[in-house]
Amino acid sequence: MANKVRFGLEQVHIAFRGEDVDGRPSWDTPVAIPGAVNFSANPDGGESTFYADNTKYYVRRTNNGYTAELEMALVPDEVLAEMLGWEIDSNGMLIEDAEAVPKEFALMAQVQGDAKNRRFVYYRCAASRPAQASATTTDSITPTTEKLSLTILPLEVGGKRVVKAVIELSETNQAAYDAFFDAVTLPAGGE
Repeated sequence: MANKVRFGLEQVHIAFRGEDVDGRPSWDTPVAIPGAVNFSANPDGGESTFYADNTKYYVRRTNNGYTAELEMALVPDEVLAEMLGWEIDSNGMLIEDAEAVPKEFALMAQVQGDAKNRRFVYYRCAASRPAQASATTTDSITPTTEKLSLTILPLEVGGKRVVKAVIELSETNQAAYDAFFDAVTLPAGGE
């Protein structure tokens, strides 16, 4: 049975990019970050059209990845520090370094469906500093969230430029589906 609708973002994981091994990308073990609120990704790329014989003669489309936004209840300081190249000092203070270089990571998560849950991974992400907002409490408490702006780029894997992968449980992929959040897995044939 196929999904008719998708809803419910959950199980956000971040896997920081490690050293490439034998020319292949690698990542650290994914870390779960609870508190997923929203994720949106907008395609980055375009279309170039060449006209000849009074018509579109040649069309070239480019896929430059996505610009995205990840909204979380709260991103842990340890994750922000590694993600943005900041540091946590001996007093436990998170220090924003103006000269810091962000670290690439894979973003993994699950979206529920009415029939099957769908898991996805974006292989090459980089985050910008999150916007900061705080508000006073009133008659009720409304938590504020953190929003990370992401740049998602293609990754060279096995002669292809891959951006993301998506998996739904089927009769033939139970092991891969169950182990999805254990490690970042490259597409079959991309090794």
